[in-house]
Amino acid sequence: MGYVLSLHIIFIVTWFAGLFYIVRLFIYHTEAEQKSEPDKSILQAQYKLMEKRLWYGITWPSMILTMIFGPWMMSFNFSYYITSAYFILKLCFVGALVLYHFQCHVMFKQLQNNVVKHSSFKLRLWNEVATVLLFAIVFLIVLKSNTGLVWGMLGLIVFATTLVLATKLYKKSREKKENDKKL
Repeated sequence: MGYVLSLHIIFIVTWFAGLFYIVRLFIYHTEAEQKSEPDKSILQAQYKLMEKRLWYGITWPSMILTMIFGPWMMSFNFSYYITSAYFILKLCFVGALVLYHFQCHVMFKQLQNNVVKHSSFKLRLWNEVATVLLFAIVFLIVLKSNTGLVWGMLGLIVFATTLVLATKLYKKSREKKENDKKL
């Protein structure tokens, strides 16, 4: 079981790394839309290549392997896991993470086809969704707490709100710097 757990954790880490970095690339790719030619075409071509390599070379395989090793690990003590409230909630958050992954895939395909639908600000907020899911999953699996669930969810809401506010402050800071440059 130790080997299966180790591999599960390794692929969770690489999956999250891929999700964090892919959205960061989406942000840069979107911001390149504002550049003048030939910079715009050069940057977007490079971002497309980087996104493709990351998405198909790391992120997708990591998700698939996480989804193989997770249930394999559960099979060692299935009756315990399937009756534990914290674990069922963790699986709900994992389900949300999979949906997040698929939505990132939609964004990936759009950008690969030169369709820019989201602003860099919206993508920055989107990037924080993975962070919130990571916190929720890790706290649930480490604390294994049914009684602390309410406090944990409250903490998660406070954390998510803090991330949104920090992102908005960062946006204002960037806008101020851009305005100062123009003056």
